Amino acid sequence: MEFEAIPGVGEKTAASLAELDDAERALRDGDVATLSRAPGITEGRAAAIARAAIRAEHGDDGDFLATDRARELYRDVLALLKERAVTDYAEKRLETLFPTASKSRIEEVRTFVEAALDRTPDPAVLDALGDVEALRAPPNLRVRERCLATVDAERYAEAKATFPELSVEIVEDAHDLAELARSYSTVVALDEAFAGVDVDGDVRVRPDAAEHPEEIVPERLLAFFAENRERLLAAIAVHEAATLDPACSPADLRDALERVDENGELVGDAELDRLTAAVDDLDAAVSTAESAANDHLRKAISEQDVTIQGQDFLSLVEQGARVDSLLSRELADEYDTAVETARGHLAETLSLEESEYDLAERVFGGDPTFPVDHNEEAVSRLRTELKAGRDRRAATLKADLAADLGALREPVETLVADALELDVELAVSRFSRDFDCVLPEFSGSGFEFEAGRSPLLDVSFDEVDPVDYGVSGVTLLSGVNSGGKTSTLDLVAVVVILGQMGLPVPAERARLERVSELHYYAKSQGTLDAGAFESTLRDFATLTTGASGRLVLVDELESITEPGASARIIAGILEALHEQGTTGVFVSHLADEIRETTDFDVAVDGIEAVGLVDGELRVNRSPVKGHLARSTPELIVEKLAGEARDDAERANGSGDEAASRRGFYARLLEKF
Repeated sequence: MEFEAIPGVGEKTAASLAELDDAERALRDGDVATLSRAPGITEGRAAAIARAAIRAEHGDDGDFLATDRARELYRDVLALLKERAVTDYAEKRLETLFPTASKSRIEEVRTFVEAALDRTPDPAVLDALGDVEALRAPPNLRVRERCLATVDAERYAEAKATFPELSVEIVEDAHDLAELARSYSTVVALDEAFAGVDVDGDVRVRPDAAEHPEEIVPERLLAFFAENRERLLAAIAVHEAATLDPACSPADLRDALERVDENGELVGDAELDRLTAAVDDLDAAVSTAESAANDHLRKAISEQDVTIQGQDFLSLVEQGARVDSLLSRELADEYDTAVETARGHLAETLSLEESEYDLAERVFGGDPTFPVDHNEEAVSRLRTELKAGRDRRAATLKADLAADLGALREPVETLVADALELDVELAVSRFSRDFDCVLPEFSGSGFEFEAGRSPLLDVSFDEVDPVDYGVSGVTLLSGVNSGGKTSTLDLVAVVVILGQMGLPVPAERARLERVSELHYYAKSQGTLDAGAFESTLRDFATLTTGASGRLVLVDELESITEPGASARIIAGILEALHEQGTTGVFVSHLADEIRETTDFDVAVDGIEAVGLVDGELRVNRSPVKGHLARSTPELIVEKLAGEARDDAERANGSGDEAASRRGFYARLLEKF
């Protein structure tokens, strides 16, 4: 796939996508999680790129939603869908769903939806999903105890790019390599020429280093798993709650995660812990051991029976008098005991092994002195030895753990992706269940649905009256004020938008024509001025020419100008759409006038009012086919006429006022 051929993708974004191993698959599947791992691409940007790629693949020009009102309704139903997602990923992934005229795209989404509808939104699963997030790369990692070495400048540049975590050094010969080995715990030589060279220190010759990065920098894998520990554990919990088949063994993954902490450091190895503690505590342990030796020797001196009193002897010693000969002659055994005390204390405090005890012995000893002092050079050598042991142990353990984690690296990607995709499926399932949806059938011309209910009304969905409606060709929809004409038009648009997204629609049954564009013109707020009126006519001139297969919904177009002119203009538009074979619904209070003006037998449907009950309008929300609905004023006049008739009958002809009112209302009714 040519990334720059995707609308909105430039050279920089294309280069970022190229760094992904499976960018083409991610673009086809709308895999926002994978796309957002490309450098500089956020989840929101990833969703936009995926949407553009899907449009390009299915030949969609993005013009299905042809008007502001159509786009507004799409945003509204998409928001309802996204509200049922738990994870941020699912919200962004749902943004890759859009209404389209592309049959292949609709069928692709419907295949996904059919599987999603089989999902049961278990509260335990939804709760577990709350902690799942897309995997992310760890922050910049730096490994300071290891370096790479090469004699070749080109190989140096490649190593810098491949191993940004490590220092890379240019060397000329084995001598330079030996110098590096004195500064680093491990040196990895990249040149075959160094094979067999005998150099002190941990020097490894790995010309194949670039092919096995997990062996050279195991910390990279450890950092990844440490950074994503909670996400991985959450994904396991989702699989277990939903009884999904995981891509890797949950027990193996949990075991591996227990061996690395949140900072990517190894945990759970007693020997590594011992060596780490010994390095950290060395200076304090030496100081404490030195104090213990001096305490012992101080006590021995103060109690010693010599020619001068012990206290005087101690005073002389502390004033710097030469006492080596005195100590050698009088306190040799006590000095030896004090040194052994210091050595024992040091070995015990640091939990030294027998092989390390020789270095510890050198820290204390030599000619008798008071106070007893440590050998700083010996301390330095012991520290170096302990650090080397620690680093070797850590390197071995990291390599072993990285080998285990390496086998899990790809499966955990699938593990988390499956959990996130489950959230997408559950969002669709929840939407369908919450709004009693069904997958529509695509056949024939026009549309029809049974028991449709709009999820966008400002009342509880359970309180929404079901609507049956269907139209083929152009139709006028009449009805009383506040009778539900606009909400019916909205319902038609919502059903069509969802259906052409490939999603289920809020109805018991629905049949749709796959249309090329949805044009929905909302009610104008007041009469338009001349310029706006002219612009509106230009829009309809464009609409009534060109491609057919559109669905046109118009709400009270007569409000754009004077009623008489409006009826003639609407009649002309209907005639053009009729000749084009377009399906359209025009809501209008001028249905009768328009019908008389058109040069074909235009269909008129009506949302019929049952009447006024206690001052409130009672309406049959399903439009009646071939019926011009009565207006609200007619219903009110009819109600008043009925009341006047009843008053006149009760007066038995004796009430002139009642009879007069009855006659007035009857005359008004005749005008309708």
